[in-house]
Amino acid sequence: MLKPQVSRQPNSTGTHLLFQKPFIQGSRHASLFLTSASNFKIESKKHFRVSFKPTKIKAVASLTEESTAIKVKAVVTVKQTIGGLMTSVGIERGLDDIKDLLGKTLLLELVSAELDPKTELEKPTIPAFAHRIGGQVVEGDVRYEAEFEDIVLDGLPHGTVNITCGSWVHSKYDNDRKRIFFTNKSYLPSETPSGIRRLREEELVLLRGNGQGQRKTGDRIYEYDVYNDIGNPDKKPELARPVLGGKEHPYPRRCRTGRPRCETDPSSEKRVGAFYVPRDEAFSEMKQLTFSAKTVYSLFHALVPSIGNVIVDANVGFPYITAIDSLFSEGIEMPPLSKETVWKEVMPRLFKVIAGGADVLRFEIPKPMERDKFFWFKDEEFARQTLAGLNPYSIKLVKEWPLKSELDPEIYGPPESAITSELLEAEIGGITRVEKAIRERKLFILDYHDLLLPFVSKVRELEGTTLYGSRTLFFLTPEGTLRPLAIELTRPQMDGKPQWKQVFTPNYHSTGCWLWRLAKAHVLAHDSGFHQLVSHWLRTHCVTEPYIIATNRQLSVMHPIFRLLHPHFRYTMEINALARESLINADGIIETSFSPGKYCMEICSAAYDKLWRFDREALPNDLISRGMAIEDLTAPHGLNLTIEDYPFANDGLYLWDAIEQWVSDYVNHYYPESGLVASDAELQAWWTEIRTVGHGDKKDEPWWPELKTRHNLIDIITTIIWVTSGHHAAVNFGQYPYAGYFPNRPTIARAKMPTEDPTDEEWKSFLEKPEAVLLATFPSKLQATRVMAVLNVLSNHSP
Repeated sequence: MLKPQVSRQPNSTGTHLLFQKPFIQGSRHASLFLTSASNFKIESKKHFRVSFKPTKIKAVASLTEESTAIKVKAVVTVKQTIGGLMTSVGIERGLDDIKDLLGKTLLLELVSAELDPKTELEKPTIPAFAHRIGGQVVEGDVRYEAEFEDIVLDGLPHGTVNITCGSWVHSKYDNDRKRIFFTNKSYLPSETPSGIRRLREEELVLLRGNGQGQRKTGDRIYEYDVYNDIGNPDKKPELARPVLGGKEHPYPRRCRTGRPRCETDPSSEKRVGAFYVPRDEAFSEMKQLTFSAKTVYSLFHALVPSIGNVIVDANVGFPYITAIDSLFSEGIEMPPLSKETVWKEVMPRLFKVIAGGADVLRFEIPKPMERDKFFWFKDEEFARQTLAGLNPYSIKLVKEWPLKSELDPEIYGPPESAITSELLEAEIGGITRVEKAIRERKLFILDYHDLLLPFVSKVRELEGTTLYGSRTLFFLTPEGTLRPLAIELTRPQMDGKPQWKQVFTPNYHSTGCWLWRLAKAHVLAHDSGFHQLVSHWLRTHCVTEPYIIATNRQLSVMHPIFRLLHPHFRYTMEINALARESLINADGIIETSFSPGKYCMEICSAAYDKLWRFDREALPNDLISRGMAIEDLTAPHGLNLTIEDYPFANDGLYLWDAIEQWVSDYVNHYYPESGLVASDAELQAWWTEIRTVGHGDKKDEPWWPELKTRHNLIDIITTIIWVTSGHHAAVNFGQYPYAGYFPNRPTIARAKMPTEDPTDEEWKSFLEKPEAVLLATFPSKLQATRVMAVLNVLSNHSP
């Protein structure tokens, strides 16, 4: 939708549309303010049409050559919505009454891009009213037309001039400020045509807001706030959650909504009404609804609660493995969907109609399971997925030995790991010694020990879950594949008991074999939580919201960097708001289905505090920091991978290089000299605000890159685009294929290991029926089914 022009000369043409804001119910007259430059030049005095083709009252404008008359014709097209804005304001009468909805006319005004050369003041605008054309509604569109007579346009050496109007508009009675739409030609701040400099600055002032009042659905205001709406203490005291953002719980900032505070906890915001996002960040509607607000809304507000109504006992598990398989073969019969028929329309992959017309929730068989029904049992697959699975961001090289915790031993117990050289060398089978394996970069680890251990005692107070700190070691075989060697699970000293830790290894003995499988289930639950909370939510959604807010507050829509970044931010804030509403909130999908329970977001905050660095979000830097690559300027991509068969890195580096090359060409075009970067006031304010406000809890960190040169800018922009594209794709779209069959990636471990302080009865039960203990450790039927439904929808690609 945004196509930056290659020209950046300030004396070129500029077309600027000023629009009023979204339409409201009733017969009021909506106003629409169109501005266009008066210094165009056309040798043959040709006729141009300005057409607005919005999606859901979203305006998109273009100028096209039609005839030789000296006039400009503006055509405004308003599209029908599908249960969107009109439904939300109570409009049920259809498009026959859209005349009343919009008012009888729309006011358009053309504004000059240059000042009057004599007075050096802004030229008067040229207004015209747009009137409804014809009596028919064509394919859901109602058209309004205005003509501007006797206008001489100078320029247009390249033909068509396009004006980007990808925004919502509403009535002047709701907001009397006129909307501004600028030409899609990009200008650095210093090159802005004189006639629109004031408009450029004033538009940014409006977008920043004043930090006061509650935001309304139609607002286009971008402000910052902490995450203080995760909990709901007014509903239940046990739903209170700490504020994320600040010294105690560092966290990125979200978009401010201005809702009132809770009576029982003034630091928390009420979860009432819609979760505001600026209007331009909302989902657009598509004829083929595959991933839209309605899809996700139906998922969270209708399907997920209905699953809970069908599976009444939240704690009941699966009695047999075959009962898990029945989710894919037989499904779950659901109640009649008379009021939610859209379920089957927007989630056809989930709903199947069986004989008798009943609605059945039946899951697709994930691809890995199609190939091998028992893929999840195998150690080879367990190791392979650390490199090529859903969370390829956690595995790292072992650089120091022996392993040792950095946590306070007075609180958590002895820091030394129970994994010894002798134990690993026995598992390696005499191929090499541990010290040599480390020197040769052949020993790798999934390390969730220090991140999770401080939360173990608190999580264990919750019913239906448990937690350990964990370490998992892998060895790079001569064949170039990983082989798991050992898992260490640790419980800190607590409840008057000393620290407990035990190492589990692959085993051919029946008892040892089942203990190994149980240990893997615990590690996979840790990895699933880390993936969802850190690799996915924190690193691609949460940290990106401050980039979006700062981009809209500090960079004009005419700024080339705004136009470069904007497509990569599409819908992120809307998705983040939906996550706050139903995924990461107190008693939401994540808390009720993942091991840390109510402490999920506190762990996410701890990960942000301890692990997140902007400079290491760049793919090459991430790989180097984890020891998965070493810098080599003579190698492809400038790196040598530690493990050659690392699909995430192999593919990702090609994407990284492509993004970096595109960004380099783009930045070097608009900034032919590095000095232009340092002197760009909008750009400098943008980067300063990201560091000091959006990520204010880390504003004093020394690793933030400077923004003084073109090279600095290229690195920063490439990193942001990578995070929102390649990184997000890697951790999002594989969710259902890898976690749709939940034994492969359980999200929760509900029972402790049988060897941790067992009673005689518990140990006997394990020895007699170990598979029952594994099934009791897995998620409950309700937990598994809810997560599978969510992953099925959220991992879909959208057009």
